[in-house]
Amino acid sequence: MSATRQDAWSQDEDLLLAEVVLRHIREGGTQLLAFEEVGRQLSRTAAACGFRWNSYVRKQYKTGIELAKKQRKELKKQTKTVKSEMNEFINDHAQAMKRAEEKAGSSEVNLPELDEILKNIKALYEKAEHAGGSQKDLTIYEERIQQLEKQTYYLAAENEKLINEIQSIEQDYKALVEIMERARKMVVLKGDDRQRNVKV
Repeated sequence: MSATRQDAWSQDEDLLLAEVVLRHIREGGTQLLAFEEVGRQLSRTAAACGFRWNSYVRKQYKTGIELAKKQRKELKKQTKTVKSEMNEFINDHAQAMKRAEEKAGSSEVNLPELDEILKNIKALYEKAEHAGGSQKDLTIYEERIQQLEKQTYYLAAENEKLINEIQSIEQDYKALVEIMERARKMVVLKGDDRQRNVKV
């Protein structure tokens, strides 16, 4: 029977490692930063966290990693869209301001241009609100993913425990069969010896 190491990783520590690494993947951070963050929380080195991730934990979260990468791509795409819309708005606003300044010099103020600027601001505000709603959805999905990852991790650990128990039972069964076989042979040998003694 092997003794448990004092510095052995617990399920909770593995779970924390997985959650932090997956969050860094989703947010576009590096795994090294994730290992450093977990190392500070668990009083372990970043190297130890990296080794544990690559040797054991990562294999249990393949689908979670793929999902985190997809979420990162979607987030980048949304960010690019919002940035391009902001740049477009700024350019439109700058052009409208330039026209307004030119007309202000001639003391003509065109109200439709101001209305156009206000409409652009309102449209941009509505898009920002819509993006905020998407962020709420992402947060809900992230929480659900984390719950499912925890459940998957605990089920994998339980499965491993059951496999070990089955292997132990199989070994015990084989040992019992060997004992029974030896006992049967001994009975047969004793029976043969008795028959020989009776014939003599």
